[in-house]
Amino acid sequence: MSDIAPIDFAPLIEQQEAHGLSRPSLSYWQDAWIRLKANKRALVSLYLVIGLLLFTLAGPLIWRVDSAIQDLDQVSQPPGTNRSALVVDDYKPWFGDQFLAGAGLRLAEEATSQAVRVQWDALPGASGHRVYRNLFPVGEERAYGIPLAEFFDVNTLHFEDRLDLKRGRYYYSVVALGDRGELLDNFEMIEVDVQRVTTIAEALERGLVDDGSELLVGDQIDLSWHPLGTDYLGRDMLARLMAGAQVSLFIGIGAPFLFVLFGVVFGSMAGFIGGKTDQLMMRFADFVVALPFLLFMILFKIAFGIGPGESGVFPMLVALVLLAWPATARLVRGQILQIREQGYIHASQLLGAKTSYLILRHMIPNTLGVVLVTITFAIPSAIFTEAFLSFIGMGVAPPTPSWGSMSNEGIKTMLITPHELIFPALFISITVLAFNLLGDGLRDALDARMRNTE
Repeated sequence: MSDIAPIDFAPLIEQQEAHGLSRPSLSYWQDAWIRLKANKRALVSLYLVIGLLLFTLAGPLIWRVDSAIQDLDQVSQPPGTNRSALVVDDYKPWFGDQFLAGAGLRLAEEATSQAVRVQWDALPGASGHRVYRNLFPVGEERAYGIPLAEFFDVNTLHFEDRLDLKRGRYYYSVVALGDRGELLDNFEMIEVDVQRVTTIAEALERGLVDDGSELLVGDQIDLSWHPLGTDYLGRDMLARLMAGAQVSLFIGIGAPFLFVLFGVVFGSMAGFIGGKTDQLMMRFADFVVALPFLLFMILFKIAFGIGPGESGVFPMLVALVLLAWPATARLVRGQILQIREQGYIHASQLLGAKTSYLILRHMIPNTLGVVLVTITFAIPSAIFTEAFLSFIGMGVAPPTPSWGSMSNEGIKTMLITPHELIFPALFISITVLAFNLLGDGLRDALDARMRNTE
């Protein structure tokens, strides 16, 4: 053996270099990242998750609009709606115009969002008249709409509407009343297109212009811009989606981290200790699994003194943390039972390593891949739970925005203003899908059996 020198191996080394057999070794996490990048769906989902986090955290710093401020001139406006307004004089009371030309139900002047003024001639056989407003024309079913005024004086033949007017088309009807106030068959209807207007004082008050001296009656100005439109109270949808994301993702990410952390500690202790202690701990986990989440959510709301119509964010967080950890504990326990039989664990025990050192230094780090995948699957489940509870009125309550509560508000007007439901529902769907696909990709990337050892 003493006659062998390092130079004797030179041809072999040169042959290995010639064939390119010498490659740098990859760590477990480097190899996992390479395989994750090769999974296009998981990579796109990762970018979506990063984008959602930037939307939640950096979005409010860029779009500085208060989510609680109401723009009453633009209520339930979808994105891309015309936001121009005509500058008019300040409002002045109107008491009808007896010299108004025309016959039947007619406009006294151009209809604006400031006021709609109608006048009519007395209907045959009428002892009085009732005025209605509708968003749809009156058909054979005689659905006149909202009753605005009622006159039992047959000589009162004019009406001024100032009730929550906005840009759009309305249908006004005047129906004849009998001697006892009953509706007769005689009625007249008129189609009215309302134009959005504002005054110089209103434009200055809302910050639409900086100098009112340059603004004249008849000018056109643009109202505030809302990229995703407004809700039924005139609040900016983009600002509310950002504020709702903070609540939804706080629960969706915060709760899983807490109950996964507890599940990791609980499962690690049960798996490493083993024996009767392991059986007792896992039977307790089975007992927790059997507890109904919705019932405990209600009990926690009562215990924390949260009444109807109040936000139950904290009870929801507590319920998730206390009831959702057993799945993680079972998974980690199974991994620990496999790892503790490995040779390096027995070697560490022979060298005098303590139990806490073995768990923290060897076992938990070797389960990080499984824990990471568990978190990515737990996050969409928690987000969906929050959205569902808020949707049924047990989670986040208005005016605090969350994607679930916004969907609950939007479903009431989905046929007229569908954007109020589509946007929060779309964010919930994209978030849940992104985390699920990312978790699926991480599960494949962190599988040691698929590791590239070349």
